[in-house]
Amino acid sequence: MPVSRPITNLNNRNMNWGKWIVVAFVLFAMFIFTLVTVCVRQDISLVSKDYYKEEMAYETQLTRLNNTKALASQPIISVNSDDIRIDFDPSNLFDSGHLTIFCPSDATQDRNFAFNAANGNTQAFSLNTLKRGMYRAKINWKKGDKEYYMERIIYR
Repeated sequence: MPVSRPITNLNNRNMNWGKWIVVAFVLFAMFIFTLVTVCVRQDISLVSKDYYKEEMAYETQLTRLNNTKALASQPIISVNSDDIRIDFDPSNLFDSGHLTIFCPSDATQDRNFAFNAANGNTQAFSLNTLKRGMYRAKINWKKGDKEYYMERIIYR
């Protein structure tokens, strides 16, 4: 008579679903934590800190642009290796003005300069502290009761 042996399952791999669900949840939580950490450390710089305030005053800006277009000769902006010069036509004398050098890629490189008619028709400002790259030169000036605005892309 043959000896009976207990039947054993050769594929005796007990699948523990609970363990793998916990492992998947922990890996997902680590992924989300890493994603949140990377997003929080990202520098979010707006074009302007007062974006909404400036948007509300856009009608005034359009008036300034139209005033500038109506001029017989607009100011000439020239950039040398170390400075920026603004040449105003002698017929377009101004009372005062403001130059903003705006760097779209790095807000720490933005510069503001004030100028007035006492310095003559040619205004010069140093750019020594700026890194090389693209900038926007934004000029606001006033002549009597009219305001003007001009913007040019410059490279340093």
